[in-house]
Amino acid sequence: MERLSSKTELRRLIIQQRRSLAQSEWRQKSDRICTHLQSSPLFTQAKTVLAYFSFRQEPDLSFLFTNSQYHWGFPRCVGKSLLWHRWQPDEPLEKGTYGILEPHPDAQPLEPDEVDLILVPTVACDVRGYRLGYGGGFYDRLLSSAEWGTIPTIGIVFEFAYLPQLPIDDWDKPLQAICTELGVWDRLRACSE
Repeated sequence: MERLSSKTELRRLIIQQRRSLAQSEWRQKSDRICTHLQSSPLFTQAKTVLAYFSFRQEPDLSFLFTNSQYHWGFPRCVGKSLLWHRWQPDEPLEKGTYGILEPHPDAQPLEPDEVDLILVPTVACDVRGYRLGYGGGFYDRLLSSAEWGTIPTIGIVFEFAYLPQLPIDDWDKPLQAICTELGVWDRLRACSE
Protein backbone atom coordinates (compact mmCIF):
# COMPACT_ATOMS: atom_id res chain seq x y z
CA MET A 1 0.00 0.00 0.00
CA GLU A 2 2.91 2.36 0.72
CA ARG A 3 4.17 2.02 -2.87
CA LEU A 4 0.71 2.98 -4.18
CA SER A 5 0.55 6.04 -1.92
CA SER A 6 4.09 7.08 -2.88
CA LYS A 7 3.19 6.83 -6.60
CA THR A 8 -0.04 8.73 -5.96
CA GLU A 9 1.71 11.50 -4.04
CA LEU A 10 4.53 11.76 -6.60
CA ARG A 11 1.96 11.92 -9.43
CA ARG A 12 0.07 14.70 -7.65
CA LEU A 13 3.21 16.77 -7.01
CA ILE A 14 4.55 16.51 -10.55
CA ILE A 15 1.19 17.27 -12.19
CA GLN A 16 0.90 20.29 -9.89
CA GLN A 17 4.39 21.46 -10.90
CA ARG A 18 3.61 20.92 -14.59
CA ARG A 19 0.34 22.86 -14.37
CA SER A 20 2.12 25.75 -12.67
CA LEU A 21 4.35 26.37 -15.71
CA ALA A 22 3.74 29.73 -17.35
CA GLN A 23 2.16 29.33 -20.79
CA SER A 24 5.26 30.75 -22.50
CA GLU A 25 7.60 28.36 -20.65
CA TRP A 26 5.34 25.38 -21.39
CA ARG A 27 5.29 26.31 -25.09
CA GLN A 28 9.07 26.83 -25.22
CA LYS A 29 9.80 23.49 -23.48
CA SER A 30 7.29 21.68 -25.73
CA ASP A 31 8.88 23.17 -28.87
CA ARG A 32 12.33 22.03 -27.72
CA ILE A 33 11.01 18.50 -27.18
CA CYS A 34 9.64 18.51 -30.74
CA THR A 35 13.01 19.70 -32.08
CA HIS A 36 14.87 16.92 -30.25
CA LEU A 37 12.39 14.30 -31.45
CA GLN A 38 12.94 15.39 -35.05
CA SER A 39 16.64 14.54 -34.76
CA SER A 40 16.18 11.20 -32.96
CA PRO A 41 16.91 8.13 -35.13
CA LEU A 42 13.92 6.34 -33.57
CA PHE A 43 11.69 9.13 -34.86
CA THR A 44 13.34 9.85 -38.22
CA GLN A 45 13.30 6.18 -39.22
CA ALA A 46 9.59 5.78 -38.40
CA LYS A 47 6.76 6.09 -40.92
CA THR A 48 3.72 5.59 -38.66
CA VAL A 49 3.91 7.17 -35.20
CA LEU A 50 1.43 6.88 -32.34
CA ALA A 51 1.17 10.08 -30.35
CA TYR A 52 -1.21 11.87 -27.98
CA PHE A 53 -3.04 15.18 -27.70
CA SER A 54 -1.70 17.26 -24.80
CA PHE A 55 -3.91 17.26 -21.71
CA ARG A 56 -3.37 19.02 -18.37
CA GLN A 57 -0.28 20.79 -19.70
CA GLU A 58 1.56 17.68 -20.87
CA PRO A 59 4.30 18.45 -23.37
CA ASP A 60 2.54 19.53 -26.58
CA LEU A 61 3.63 17.68 -29.71
CA SER A 62 1.08 19.26 -32.08
CA PHE A 63 3.88 21.09 -33.93
CA LEU A 64 4.87 17.69 -35.36
CA PHE A 65 1.43 16.61 -36.56
CA THR A 66 1.43 18.71 -39.73
CA ASN A 67 4.53 16.89 -41.01
CA SER A 68 3.12 14.86 -43.91
CA GLN A 69 6.23 12.67 -43.95
CA TYR A 70 4.58 10.68 -41.13
CA HIS A 71 1.32 8.85 -40.66
CA TRP A 72 -0.13 9.67 -37.25
CA GLY A 73 -2.17 7.55 -34.90
CA PHE A 74 -4.00 8.63 -31.76
CA PRO A 75 -5.80 6.71 -29.04
CA ARG A 76 -9.44 6.42 -28.12
CA CYS A 77 -10.19 5.15 -24.61
CA VAL A 78 -12.75 2.37 -24.89
CA GLY A 79 -13.46 0.58 -21.65
CA LYS A 80 -10.07 -0.30 -20.16
CA SER A 81 -8.23 -0.28 -23.52
CA LEU A 82 -6.69 2.14 -25.98
CA LEU A 83 -7.86 1.75 -29.58
CA TRP A 84 -5.64 3.45 -32.14
CA HIS A 85 -6.87 5.35 -35.20
CA ARG A 86 -5.20 7.17 -38.07
CA TRP A 87 -5.62 10.94 -37.95
CA GLN A 88 -4.70 13.90 -40.16
CA PRO A 89 -4.84 17.58 -39.14
CA ASP A 90 -7.96 18.26 -41.23
CA GLU A 91 -10.00 15.48 -39.59
CA PRO A 92 -12.44 16.12 -36.71
CA LEU A 93 -11.72 15.32 -33.08
CA GLU A 94 -14.05 14.79 -30.16
CA LYS A 95 -13.64 14.78 -26.38
CA GLY A 96 -13.44 11.27 -24.97
CA THR A 97 -14.38 9.80 -21.61
CA TYR A 98 -11.61 11.63 -19.74
CA GLY A 99 -12.02 14.95 -21.58
CA ILE A 100 -9.03 14.21 -23.84
CA LEU A 101 -9.32 14.87 -27.58
CA GLU A 102 -9.68 11.68 -29.64
CA PRO A 103 -10.17 10.77 -33.30
CA HIS A 104 -13.75 10.11 -34.38
CA PRO A 105 -14.82 6.46 -33.75
CA ASP A 106 -15.22 5.99 -37.53
CA ALA A 107 -11.57 6.96 -38.21
CA GLN A 108 -9.46 4.22 -39.79
CA PRO A 109 -8.07 1.86 -37.11
CA LEU A 110 -4.35 1.15 -36.80
CA GLU A 111 -2.98 -2.32 -36.10
CA PRO A 112 0.32 -3.01 -34.30
CA ASP A 113 2.10 -4.26 -37.43
CA GLU A 114 1.51 -0.86 -39.08
CA VAL A 115 3.21 1.11 -36.28
CA ASP A 116 6.92 2.03 -36.07
CA LEU A 117 7.06 4.15 -32.89
CA ILE A 118 4.94 5.06 -29.87
CA LEU A 119 5.35 8.48 -28.22
CA VAL A 120 4.15 7.78 -24.68
CA PRO A 121 2.68 10.50 -22.44
CA THR A 122 4.04 10.28 -18.91
CA VAL A 123 3.77 12.07 -15.60
CA ALA A 124 7.41 11.18 -14.87
CA CYS A 125 10.18 8.88 -16.13
CA ASP A 126 13.39 7.66 -14.60
CA VAL A 127 16.83 7.05 -16.06
CA ARG A 128 16.10 3.30 -16.33
CA GLY A 129 13.18 4.03 -18.67
CA TYR A 130 10.35 3.37 -16.22
CA ARG A 131 7.38 5.70 -16.35
CA LEU A 132 4.82 6.99 -13.92
CA GLY A 133 1.48 7.24 -15.67
CA TYR A 134 -1.87 8.56 -14.53
CA GLY A 135 -2.91 5.41 -12.67
CA GLY A 136 -5.43 4.01 -15.16
CA GLY A 137 -3.08 1.34 -16.52
CA PHE A 138 -3.95 2.03 -20.19
CA TYR A 139 -0.34 2.22 -21.38
CA ASP A 140 0.80 -0.52 -18.95
CA ARG A 141 -1.67 -2.93 -20.55
CA LEU A 142 -0.75 -1.78 -24.07
CA LEU A 143 3.02 -2.07 -23.58
CA SER A 144 2.68 -5.45 -21.83
CA SER A 145 0.75 -7.02 -24.69
CA ALA A 146 2.61 -9.28 -27.12
CA GLU A 147 1.50 -7.39 -30.25
CA TRP A 148 2.30 -3.85 -29.02
CA GLY A 149 5.17 -4.57 -26.59
CA THR A 150 7.87 -4.91 -29.26
CA ILE A 151 7.30 -1.50 -30.87
CA PRO A 152 9.93 1.14 -29.93
CA THR A 153 8.78 3.70 -27.36
CA ILE A 154 9.84 7.20 -26.39
CA GLY A 155 8.51 8.65 -23.13
CA ILE A 156 7.74 12.37 -23.40
CA VAL A 157 8.33 14.38 -20.24
CA PHE A 158 9.64 17.72 -19.03
CA GLU A 159 13.14 17.65 -17.54
CA PHE A 160 11.92 18.33 -13.98
CA ALA A 161 9.99 15.05 -14.15
CA TYR A 162 12.95 12.99 -15.46
CA LEU A 163 14.03 11.44 -12.17
CA PRO A 164 16.88 9.22 -10.95
CA GLN A 165 14.46 6.49 -9.83
CA LEU A 166 10.73 5.84 -9.65
CA PRO A 167 8.92 3.26 -7.53
CA ILE A 168 8.06 0.36 -9.86
CA ASP A 169 5.73 -2.61 -9.80
CA ASP A 170 6.06 -6.06 -11.38
CA TRP A 171 3.95 -5.06 -14.41
CA ASP A 172 5.95 -1.91 -15.25
CA LYS A 173 7.88 -2.12 -18.53
CA PRO A 174 10.74 0.28 -19.31
CA LEU A 175 10.49 2.56 -22.33
CA GLN A 176 13.29 2.46 -24.91
CA ALA A 177 14.01 6.19 -24.79
CA ILE A 178 13.03 9.37 -22.95
CA CYS A 179 12.73 12.83 -24.53
CA THR A 180 12.85 16.05 -22.53
CA GLU A 181 13.52 19.63 -23.57
CA LEU A 182 17.24 18.87 -23.06
CA GLY A 183 17.51 15.91 -25.42
CA VAL A 184 16.66 12.29 -26.16
CA TRP A 185 18.11 9.53 -23.99
CA ASP A 186 17.94 6.14 -25.65
CA ARG A 187 18.63 3.40 -23.12
CA LEU A 188 19.97 1.17 -25.92
CA ARG A 189 22.18 3.83 -27.57
CA ALA A 190 24.14 6.92 -26.64
CA CYS A 191 22.36 10.18 -25.82
CA SER A 192 21.45 12.40 -28.77
CA GLU A 193 21.05 16.09 -28.08
